[in-house]
Amino acid sequence: MIEFVVLFALVIFIFILLNWLINWKAYGQKEKNVEKAKKAREEAAKKGLVINCPLCRSALLPGEDLISRVYRPMNVPDQLCTVNGCPHCYPVPEPGLKRECPVCGKNVPVKEGHLVARLFNYDSGKKHVIVTGCTECCKRQAK
Repeated sequence: MIEFVVLFALVIFIFILLNWLINWKAYGQKEKNVEKAKKAREEAAKKGLVINCPLCRSALLPGEDLISRVYRPMNVPDQLCTVNGCPHCYPVPEPGLKRECPVCGKNVPVKEGHLVARLFNYDSGKKHVIVTGCTECCKRQAK
């Protein structure tokens, strides 16, 4: 009978040990990913590549892009463009983020709101975007 109790205690101990090791390793991976993202952000900042989302002002890491739509014709130097947001604020905003228009300062709704902008294509291949307002600004200007 005592052998079964010892065997049961040993199995429980091994189970707890494995559970602790698995969680410890997962915790180490989370720390490693956070450190990797921090290092990528610092390297991008040194190169001047960090940009902020015009709606929520979140810093975008390399590889994170704004979700936008550029309208035709594609070969003109000035195009109409709409900006829906970044991965942090569109299609579902992260908790605590506000989507504010940089022109009027009002909240921009997620489903029916976006920024209206002009995209300038230069001969050198560079692009430049100027935000002219949001859906709320455009409604007011049309009246």
